[in-house]
Amino acid sequence: MTVNQTLNQVIHSTVFQKAMKQKLTENDFALYNDLQNEIRYMQSFDTKVEDVILMNERYNWMVKNSGLYPFEQYAHYAELSGLIHSSDNTDWILTPTTWFYSEENTNMASCEYSISLIKKWPSAGLEHYGAAIANIPVCDLQQLVQLDGESNASDSIIIIDSKGLLLLHPDAKLIGHLAADAGLADFGDWNTADGQLRMKLNGSNFAITYHRSDLNNWTYLSATSISSLTSESKKIGMYTATVCFLMLIISIVVAWLSSRRMYSPIERLLTQLRLRSNVVSSGRRANEFQVIGEQMQHLFQSNERLQDEANRHLKQVKLFDLMRAYQGAIKQSDVAERLIRFGYGLQLSYWKTMVVMNVQIDSIDGTRYKKSDMELLQFAVHNMLQELIPVDDRLDPVFIDGTIVTLIGSETEQLKLFKDNLNDLAVRVQEHIATVLSLNISIGHSLPFHSVSTIAVAYREGLEALKHRIHLGEGIIVPYESFSSGKHYLNLTYPTHLENELIDAIKLTEPDKAKPLLNQLMRAIFTIELPPQEYQIPMSRLLNNLLIVMQESGISLKSIHQGNDSLFEEMLDLHIVAEIEDWFWTTVIKPIIGILNDRQNTQYHNLSEKMIELVRRYYDTDLTLEQCAATLHYNANYLSGVFRKETNYSFSEYLAMYRLNMAKKWLAETSMPIKDIAAKLQYNNPQNFIRSFRKAEGITPGQYREKHVAV
Repeated sequence: MTVNQTLNQVIHSTVFQKAMKQKLTENDFALYNDLQNEIRYMQSFDTKVEDVILMNERYNWMVKNSGLYPFEQYAHYAELSGLIHSSDNTDWILTPTTWFYSEENTNMASCEYSISLIKKWPSAGLEHYGAAIANIPVCDLQQLVQLDGESNASDSIIIIDSKGLLLLHPDAKLIGHLAADAGLADFGDWNTADGQLRMKLNGSNFAITYHRSDLNNWTYLSATSISSLTSESKKIGMYTATVCFLMLIISIVVAWLSSRRMYSPIERLLTQLRLRSNVVSSGRRANEFQVIGEQMQHLFQSNERLQDEANRHLKQVKLFDLMRAYQGAIKQSDVAERLIRFGYGLQLSYWKTMVVMNVQIDSIDGTRYKKSDMELLQFAVHNMLQELIPVDDRLDPVFIDGTIVTLIGSETEQLKLFKDNLNDLAVRVQEHIATVLSLNISIGHSLPFHSVSTIAVAYREGLEALKHRIHLGEGIIVPYESFSSGKHYLNLTYPTHLENELIDAIKLTEPDKAKPLLNQLMRAIFTIELPPQEYQIPMSRLLNNLLIVMQESGISLKSIHQGNDSLFEEMLDLHIVAEIEDWFWTTVIKPIIGILNDRQNTQYHNLSEKMIELVRRYYDTDLTLEQCAATLHYNANYLSGVFRKETNYSFSEYLAMYRLNMAKKWLAETSMPIKDIAAKLQYNNPQNFIRSFRKAEGITPGQYREKHVAV
């Protein structure tokens, strides 16, 4: 197979094909040297190839190891020409060695035949005028299979070619003869590719194992003398019987001695297990091992059940305590102690920077899932978080109100490095879940913190960050710091659902949503039958929470109220529901929303301005949204949403427009070649640039330049 593949490489090489199409003389030294290099690679110790002959009858030349010859003057020209024009399609044939070595080497009489692989040229044509022949001396093949060459050997290897000729035989005189001459008269009747049979060779019985190769249709035989297989069988039998008898005697003696010592420890064990009286009363000493085994198994099973039960309850208690810690139900001073008690002490000992990550599945509308699958999907996301985030870098994820929450920690105190690693982790989690489940998830994470006691505040920050999906869309990664000016969330709660929704609408600067919610809240409060003075309590709560929102957002009281009286006094002077509602809207809620909206727009504007500046500076490089995100230390998805909201363009669209404007400027004001403009603007080739320019402007860059010059 190796020789066949390498000879195919030779005849398909450029050097060989070039040589076969021209006359080759002693003046073509370079071409001859290249041909010699091609065929020299085939001749190695492993393949046993002794000589490779290249023949060209049309241009009358032949190349061998020894040199270049006129083909028609070669001593065995007729025989070799016959191989070229033979109608036989067999590649491998048995040839006399004298055909190839007669004029160079007279010492090959000991190896009468060679096995030749013939590749005719042209390989795809009907008329052949050349060939390449690789020769393996039969003697070398004998060495390859390690034959001893003795005709009467008990073990022999025989090879027969597709024509039934012997290629290899212990008796070298039979090589080249038909298989029948070696006693294999019925060789032609072997129909299967593999098999075993018995037959007589040279008057002796042999076991024959044969295999017919699919590569060259050769048949490989291994002949083993039956007498050699059975000559030692009696001695082996006697030796085996003797050894087995001695082993049996030794085993009996050892068993008898061991049994005398065995019972006393068993009796002591029965006494310790308080089973001795049961065994004695049953009168069945043979069952003592069974009784001990049953008792030990019972003890092990009881122990395993207790361990499983304890581990199950411990895990449930651990997760329950984690949930309580996130929700602020555990004192801050006790959080670290509780976590250490449940096996998190090692992580907490080397974590310097931490963050709480909240993961929520986005809408499943339009996916292959149903609403009933939501719990199963959340469980799948929970398991993926456990697999994707190393155990040493997180606490166990827990479910809290449809959100999967986990605490992520790191040894580093460098906030930039920590944020970059956190962003990479969030992107990897998001992409993996999208690939496996075909689902979009959103991830909100808190500000980095350094003490696990503030875990409840961080959890609320992650939830607040997730609420910005309303603005930025699904499948986002939102850091809490992107809208909190780097200030931590105050862990204050508000009791009713409507009040929470109202505060969320205010924080998200949605006046169209906040005003109806205020109306619903007022109706819900004032439909309850209470004494007039009692209504002051929920109104005070509402105003108090709104002021808290204002304070958390860094808004001063003077920015919404210029009077000398306090807001509480103004509110308590109102006595009509419509007036109270209007006062809350015009005096408190609407000003807060306006300030937050201006601040958010300013922050979004600053971010978009920074991205535009990066485009202006690096438009002629391979700039990407991910590189901008790494430079500005924000998530790429978040930056994409902010940029689109501010500019009404995606980042890639804006970059393409900026590059187009630069191209128009260069075309109009410089003589820079179009190919240089394309390369400077990161196009793979000028044709792509021309197509893109024509699509945008309706004319080619050359036409644009001519039009501008004409003007």
